[in-house]
Amino acid sequence: MALRLAYDNPRWGYQRIVGELKGLGMVVSATTVRTWLRAGGIGPAGQRRGMTWREFIRAHRESLLAVDFFTVETIWLQRLYVLFFIELGSRRVHFAGCTQNPTAPWVIQQGRQVMWTFAERAKPLRFLIRDRDQKFTDGFDAVFRSDRIEVIRTPFRAPQANGVAERFVRTVRSECLDWLLILDDRHLDQVLGVFVDHYNTHRPHRALALTPPHPRRAGHPDWSGARIQRRDRLGGVIHEYGLAA
Repeated sequence: MALRLAYDNPRWGYQRIVGELKGLGMVVSATTVRTWLRAGGIGPAGQRRGMTWREFIRAHRESLLAVDFFTVETIWLQRLYVLFFIELGSRRVHFAGCTQNPTAPWVIQQGRQVMWTFAERAKPLRFLIRDRDQKFTDGFDAVFRSDRIEVIRTPFRAPQANGVAERFVRTVRSECLDWLLILDDRHLDQVLGVFVDHYNTHRPHRALALTPPHPRRAGHPDWSGARIQRRDRLGGVIHEYGLAA
């Protein structure tokens, strides 16, 4: 048990572990704990391996939110910037908006609007993961810190640290944007609105046992004599299948 406590809590010293064990009904000395940890290859506090990034994500995913940008080129070779948020636990995406010029005030305002959607969330968010893009200013961080959300910046040139957001970008490109010609920001806004709705309410996710983040229907439908109907979205780029009414 002492090894588990030391592994789970790398900042705990011998006395702290002794106290925790005492609370569990195990009375041992700090010298005994030190001997056990040394035998297990675990050093004193400050020299132990801390929680890995993967372990952190796994432990807190239900209260983690990630944010990122990606770019889209229009047929006029105009570059548009897309801002989105994704909940790591449910994989639900929140499309914040797109613009030609992502100024600090624009980014901050999108952050405020997204936070309003979480006002009645059953489990509050605790962390926001973002990269070190200069478009994320101190004012942007302050929007989330005001709601007691800790902002965690990923290391430089480490896109895998925000892997869930990066995976969404790859999905939206391969399943949607690579098959369309985007005219302007209004067109892109419409396209992404449709795709995000499909992504959240219909598209199955491997991380969610092949269910969507926020399905439209709950329970198990009656398949006896059912007729399958195909719904085309974005001109047939996306197909959705369901039971005919």
